[in-house]
Amino acid sequence: MSNFESNAQEVIKRLFSAYGVTTQRALAEALNVPSNNVSAWSQRNSVPSSAIIKCVLDTGVDLQWLVNGELAKANYKRGAELLSGESLLNEITSNGGKAVLRRIMDAYEFTLQKQLCELLGISSGTVSTWIRRNYFPGDVVVACALETGVDLQWLALGKGKQHIETDKLSANHSIPRRNLIAGSLQEAGLWEINLNFISQTLVEPVFISSSNYAWVVDMNIGEISNGRWLMGIDGKYDVYDIALLPGRKISVTNKGTNFTCGAEEVKIAGKVVFTMDYNF
Repeated sequence: MSNFESNAQEVIKRLFSAYGVTTQRALAEALNVPSNNVSAWSQRNSVPSSAIIKCVLDTGVDLQWLVNGELAKANYKRGAELLSGESLLNEITSNGGKAVLRRIMDAYEFTLQKQLCELLGISSGTVSTWIRRNYFPGDVVVACALETGVDLQWLALGKGKQHIETDKLSANHSIPRRNLIAGSLQEAGLWEINLNFISQTLVEPVFISSSNYAWVVDMNIGEISNGRWLMGIDGKYDVYDIALLPGRKISVTNKGTNFTCGAEEVKIAGKVVFTMDYNF
């Protein structure tokens, strides 16, 4: 299993953000690891799963956001009895063996260890070693929580409920922000918004701002239809109104453009669900 290689630098940045610290020493103290560990993770491009799990259970940030940068930094409702700091780390690493294996099996709804081995591409001997040594398979725990959506506290510690109610996107939420500058989408942190006024369910909302307009775009919608879309043309992005035409053609319109082209000639990035017009 991977220790979150290939995106380790981004994971470390989100660990800083989750704990609200600015130095590697402060992050190491929050995670109860030696002060040089964080720089070593950066050099190896690998973040250990124990740090991922501890951060989520310590701070309540969204696991999907912490590992993949997806969705927003949302807190879920946690039990008041949850430990923290060194005691939490000790409990995580001591909850191995047969108990955590049973919860992993339940999360995947497997009845046979063979099913789990086939899914993970590991041998039955590896699973037997987990049981014999009371080993905590941290990478498997994180991957299982990401894939199945079960609560990480329940999966890692056996506390709370298997499925926990998360803060819905319709409540106060921080969503990713991008600035649209000369056809390029540039990272611009997070944007606080209450999405109660939007009736539809948003899967991957992003706030996009230009010099004259701003939009809330659901980046999870890619099947083109009539409406307003964030769209790329020859690598340059802008927001356009699209009307479907016969023969897989589309009519494309915005404030300064009006043309017809094939649907395959453009890149759909997401559907606009809300538009704001700046009045200067």
